Amino acid sequence: MINQDYAYVRERWMQFWTMENHDRPLISVCAPKDGAVYTPVKAPDLLLDRWTDMDSIIAGAREWMKNTYYGGEAFPALFPNLGPDLLGAICGCGIEFGEDTSWAIHVVKDWESYPEIVFDPQNQWWKQIYSMTKRLVEDAQGDYLVGITDLHPGTDGLVSLRGPQELCLDLFDCPEHILPRSRQIFEVYKAVYSRLASLISTCQEGSTNWMNIWHPEADWYVVSSDFSCLVGEDQYEEYIAGAIEEEIAFLHGSMYHLDGTGALHHLDRILRLKGLDGVQWVQGEGAPPAREWLEVYRRIQAAGKRIQAICEPADIEPLCRELDPEGVHLTCYAASEKDARELLEIACKASAARRRRAGL
Repeated sequence: MINQDYAYVRERWMQFWTMENHDRPLISVCAPKDGAVYTPVKAPDLLLDRWTDMDSIIAGAREWMKNTYYGGEAFPALFPNLGPDLLGAICGCGIEFGEDTSWAIHVVKDWESYPEIVFDPQNQWWKQIYSMTKRLVEDAQGDYLVGITDLHPGTDGLVSLRGPQELCLDLFDCPEHILPRSRQIFEVYKAVYSRLASLISTCQEGSTNWMNIWHPEADWYVVSSDFSCLVGEDQYEEYIAGAIEEEIAFLHGSMYHLDGTGALHHLDRILRLKGLDGVQWVQGEGAPPAREWLEVYRRIQAAGKRIQAICEPADIEPLCRELDPEGVHLTCYAASEKDARELLEIACKASAARRRRAGL
C-alpha cells in the first residue's frame, strides 16, 4: 500500500467497526509528503474524456498518492466517479458534465406514462462505470483501495429522473407513484452495487467508497437522502425512512450522510433507523466548524452510533477531548507532513487526558 502500513490500518479500521479503538478516535490526516515533487499529468482535451479516460485519471491519482503523507488511519484509495446522478442515469436520465461536477437531465414528465424502471446491462452509463471500475481493479495491485462509485437510490434517485421541485409536487399530486418507483430504483441499485462489489472483491479485502472509510471484512456503503432537506418529518417517515432501512438491510455496514442544517431536523429519526451503524455529519459551507457541533455528535454517540466528522486542524483537539473515541473517525488535511504528525500527537494527548478524567 502506497505510503501506509496495510496491516496497521486494517487492524485499526476493524477496531472502528467493532468500536474497540479505546485509545483515540481514528484520524485520517493527509498532507504533502516531505520532499514531494509533483509531475503534472496532462488532462485530455475533451471534457467527457477528463471524466472517463482512466489512463489519465490513474496517472494523476498515482502521482498524488506518491506525494502524499497518509497520517493516522488514512489510506490511499480511488473510486471511479461520474457524479451523484449516475444511478439515475442507469435508470434512464441523462447526465451533463461540467469541469468539476455533473448533473442530471431529468426525463420524467409524469410517472403514469414513464416505463417500468429496470436494470439494463446494455445501458451506456452502466457499461461505462463497470469498465472504469474494472480498469482500477486491474491497476491497483495492492497499492491502493478501489472504492465503489457514488450511488443514490431512493428519493435522490427519483430526483435525478424527475427534478426536485417536480418531486415535491408529486408528493401531493400523485403520491401513489412515489414508493413503487423508489422500489424499482432500489432493485436497480442492488444489481449495480452487487456487480461492482463482486468485481472489486477480486483485488482487495472489504470495501470503501467516497467517504474514505474502510471495512476490511464486509461490503458497506453510504445511505442518505439529500431530498430530505425539502420535506417535513411526516413525509420523511412515509417516503424515505422505510426505503433507507431496506438499503441498510441489504448492506453489511452503513453510514448515513447527513448533509447540511436543512436536514438536521431529521436526526432523531435517523438515529432510530433499524440497523444503521453510524452518521457522517456535514455542516455545510458557511456553517461553524466541527468543534461547534458537539451537541450533535453527543446525540449520535448517545444512540450508540459511529461518527465521521469532516474537520479542520483546529477541530482535532476539542473533539478528541470531548468525545468517546470508540467508533469515531476524524478526517482533515494538514499543510505539511510535520503539521500532520503534530496533529496526531495532539490527538493522542487530548484522548489520554480524557481517559484520565474518566478514571480509565
